[in-house]
Amino acid sequence: MSERPPHAPESAEQAGRAADVLVRIRGAVPTLQPAEQRVAAAVLDDPAAAARMSSTNLAGQARTSVTTVMRFCRAIGLRNYPQLRIALASAAAREDVRNKDSQWATKGDISEEDSLAQVVDKIIYNESGTLEDTRAQLDLDVLARAVDAVAAARRIDIFGLGASGFVGGDLHQKLHRIGHMAFVWTDGHAALTASALLGEGDVAIGISHTGSTVDTLEPLQAAGERGATTIALTNFARSPMAECADLVLTTAVREMPFRSGATASRIAQLAVVDCLFVGVAQKSYAESTAALARTYGAVRHLRGR
Repeated sequence: MSERPPHAPESAEQAGRAADVLVRIRGAVPTLQPAEQRVAAAVLDDPAAAARMSSTNLAGQARTSVTTVMRFCRAIGLRNYPQLRIALASAAAREDVRNKDSQWATKGDISEEDSLAQVVDKIIYNESGTLEDTRAQLDLDVLARAVDAVAAARRIDIFGLGASGFVGGDLHQKLHRIGHMAFVWTDGHAALTASALLGEGDVAIGISHTGSTVDTLEPLQAAGERGATTIALTNFARSPMAECADLVLTTAVREMPFRSGATASRIAQLAVVDCLFVGVAQKSYAESTAALARTYGAVRHLRGR
């Protein structure tokens, strides 16, 4: 039997939780127990329907117990089931508004039957949602501390493999252009040897969508053990890399099974990297502007060849 959903958040704290509940759930999935993951899947599949369910009905749909549903609530930072229903109702309402306002309002994974136009719409819808979710949950206090650490660093070493390595390369290039001593390492062995040279006053940045890539995690841990300030950029706030870092910047990627991680993760990472870079550049605005002009001028004559 379904219950009538609560009408509105009872406090500013609950309102804040409503704003990021779906992001929290997506980010928590890898660390949940199997039964709790089934609850998460049921909720994410249809947040509006879940908001109307009793805890008993949700437990039945997830093939688990009410006790597991309660554990799930606590695992994503909510005190009880009514808080979850309030947050889901609010999130579903915002998603409906966004769908009505979006010219790409189409959901679901890409199927074999989709036309090229539908493929484009689904990709754009997913990736624009990823950017909006990332902005909504980005901790500005942590970002400010990361900006301060990078701006003051003696040297900055960036670790990332695969797609995350490309994002690391983008950050390296940006920091290098405004005169910061920055390095990027996309090989695990090279990253470990670089981390051995770091210490107090240095910054190590690990970039990994999952937050569990060993060749990124190990050098970040080693850098931290040597006294460097460590920053993790990941999609999962409870991942091993997040657990070992001093500062954690999170993305909020809406993964599609057909394109798991894919371009959306890089777009979200690049957006956060841009925020970090611009914050650092603002710390020495005149010098950064001049450096960017000089580096642009150095290759300007090569453009158009």
